Amino acid sequence: MIKILIVDDEKPICDLIHLNLSAAGYHCTYVQDGLEAIDRIESEAFDLILLDIMLPGADGYDIMEYIRPLGIPVIFITARHEVKDRVRGLKLGADDYLVKPFDVVELVARVEAVLRRYSKTEQQLTAGDVMVDVEARRVTKGGRPVVLTNKEFGLLVLFIKNKNVALFRETLYERVWEGEYYGDSRTLDLHVQRLRKKLGWEQSLVAVYKVGYRLEVP
Repeated sequence: MIKILIVDDEKPICDLIHLNLSAAGYHCTYVQDGLEAIDRIESEAFDLILLDIMLPGADGYDIMEYIRPLGIPVIFITARHEVKDRVRGLKLGADDYLVKPFDVVELVARVEAVLRRYSKTEQQLTAGDVMVDVEARRVTKGGRPVVLTNKEFGLLVLFIKNKNVALFRETLYERVWEGEYYGDSRTLDLHVQRLRKKLGWEQSLVAVYKVGYRLEVP
């Protein structure tokens, strides 16, 4: 399983990231102090580090200098939004830079993008008895193959990677159809209905009023 270290001195932010990335299938650990982060990096192997800049003990820039020789991918997540801060972070070797406040769906997407770049993505996804082989684009339910269209497959992967997270219609449409959402949800709703029927998810893939849909998985 992909291991991610979250380094942020704000516990609510750590809890938010931990909850959503864990739901997406990642193993997450967090620390709230820069020196403690360095200790954890020395003692454990991580596939990705999410790093704040303003930290007690040692700031994110100092930690980045320590991480860079190790070759671990890093995404800065910080309230610092000025161009000079972004440039400094990227020049130090960070793979991405996300400004607070952020959308959790965007965070998951950026994490996936960086992990893909390093060939560290999970190719097998599960939700209950549904299994997805992302690379082979193969789906089974209870061991039986399920035939999905390309758009249904895209929706399924997005829902499983964001288990128990309410996804906006705009996000679903723009991520799967790769176009701007203009408020007409008929196409999206039809595909979700077909996905529910094919997977028997009438009770699991629920509509969220004035938002979109959420895949509920215990």
